[in-house]
Amino acid sequence: MCSNVFGQIGGSGTYQFLNLPSSARIASMGGVNIAVKDSDVNSAFQNPALLDSAMDNQFSISYVSFFSGINFGYVGYAFDKGKLGTFGVGLHYINYGDFQGADSVGSPTNSFSAGEYDFNIGWGYNLDSNFSIGANLKSIYSSLEQYNSFGLAVDLAGTYISHKREITIAAVIKNVGKQITTYRPGNKEQLPFEVELALSKHLKHTPFRFSITARHLEQMDISFINPKDSLTVDPVSGDTTISKNTFADKMMRHMIFGVEILISKNVNLRFGYNYERRRELRIDAHPGGAGISYGIGIRVSKFNFSYGRAIYSLAGPSHHFTLVTSLSEFWTKNKHQ
Repeated sequence: MCSNVFGQIGGSGTYQFLNLPSSARIASMGGVNIAVKDSDVNSAFQNPALLDSAMDNQFSISYVSFFSGINFGYVGYAFDKGKLGTFGVGLHYINYGDFQGADSVGSPTNSFSAGEYDFNIGWGYNLDSNFSIGANLKSIYSSLEQYNSFGLAVDLAGTYISHKREITIAAVIKNVGKQITTYRPGNKEQLPFEVELALSKHLKHTPFRFSITARHLEQMDISFINPKDSLTVDPVSGDTTISKNTFADKMMRHMIFGVEILISKNVNLRFGYNYERRRELRIDAHPGGAGISYGIGIRVSKFNFSYGRAIYSLAGPSHHFTLVTSLSEFWTKNKHQ
């Protein structure tokens, strides 16, 4: 007698680390935020149309303590070229740690490591005082034990700002590209392509700025139903029913909500809610704070420090740390000495 045994369900593509947040601020607002234009160089990784001259010589470094010894981070720098626009360069990486290999019977073999890297070049250009466009070019390298892969991807973005109403609307087409070399010959995988649309609004005469981001607009239904939980059997008739998610649930899985409380120029509080994360990762008996995130931003002298905490499940939260500074401030000081 033979039977099928299923392990975990595979992902929909490769290089999924590209979807990890590039800074503590973004992590604390739900993991994605593309519609806040306030001279934060980290935002340019998610939306290159946010690059502008106010980011000139801005440098940022982020580090994340993830799960099971995994860590990832981002290093970014922006420079302005006048009429040519503003450019940004960055390195996004994830380190899965060191592993002890074993053969089919469990005997130890060689140890190995695993990691993935994305070196990106961004460009942003203001068409006028309201509209801006931008693009990212990503070169991606993945090394998983003896398996290696290289790919190229492009992000395309556009942003509209109403300064009078303090509203920003942004759209991004992410990760348009392909694998150039594959982990195994003939086994080409898709990149995590995605279409995003977002809006942010600062309420006048208040410290509140709200953001709403819609993800995966290229696919209507991104919901997941666990096969073992989707079947119900009527005890009387024996009929089998397959449960389905409601239309409202399917719509909400696209949405991420964020809010910033702009207490002062030096202190900001941030909160986020990721509905899909909560639905996918919560444990029904003990949902806890899954999908909720929060953080703080503090400016001290020439440095902006941010901390973000994102709750995924009962397994625990991720801790995000970001430091941003403008190198021009140091150069200007040196010139006057």
